[in-house]
Amino acid sequence: MSGHSHWATIKHKKAATDAKKGKAFSKVVKLIMAAAKKGGGDPKMNLKLAYALEEGKACNLPKDTVEKAIKKGTGELEGVSYEEVTYEGYGPGGIAVIADALTDNIHRTVSEIRKIFESKGGKMGDRNCVAYMFEKKGLILIPRGTLNDDKAMELGLEIGAEDVQPIEDGYEVTCAAGDFGTVVNALKARKIEPVSAAVPRLAKDRIPLDPEKARKALNLMEALEEHEDVNEVASNFDLPAGFTE
Repeated sequence: MSGHSHWATIKHKKAATDAKKGKAFSKVVKLIMAAAKKGGGDPKMNLKLAYALEEGKACNLPKDTVEKAIKKGTGELEGVSYEEVTYEGYGPGGIAVIADALTDNIHRTVSEIRKIFESKGGKMGDRNCVAYMFEKKGLILIPRGTLNDDKAMELGLEIGAEDVQPIEDGYEVTCAAGDFGTVVNALKARKIEPVSAAVPRLAKDRIPLDPEKARKALNLMEALEEHEDVNEVASNFDLPAGFTE
């Protein structure tokens, strides 16, 4: 991995792989239900739902499953009610960690998340202890294809992206959260199909870690990701150049 690799990129490359295995289905269904419950079933009027539907496309969620999830969210069909919760804390090397979850049992989930932090060398903190270190951004990973670095930068300017950075096998495109749909559609109009597309929390500044702490940080992040209630995990660490797990 290149020296600027960070958790948001790793996570969404991993999500694209997991999606092919069907691992993301249940989490995306919960996301769609929660978004529809909060803002209605029309993605044109509900940005959160639009983001969730993009994740559904990425993991090939069947159309009828999507429709049922929206109807359960809006109350047209009976379903479990999920509550949005955010957990914040610190990890190896003093990194900031924030996890967004959807749960039908807050007491169970907070206990389990605290246990993950503690077992992986971290510590859960109070509300808003690290949230200010992050901001929501569109993050789109695209394949290299026929693009080179100069062409990728030109493309980014054309479609309204804030930044385009080369990664191992493609490019990382970031944009304002409100421009996410426009940028994704502009890429597709140019026959560029994103590897993954989401609106995660991105760190305003990042902390470089040595290989030992990097492995511990990844273990913590992956353990949080594996929890059935967690749908998004963010951190502010950079992996060292040439890092391999």
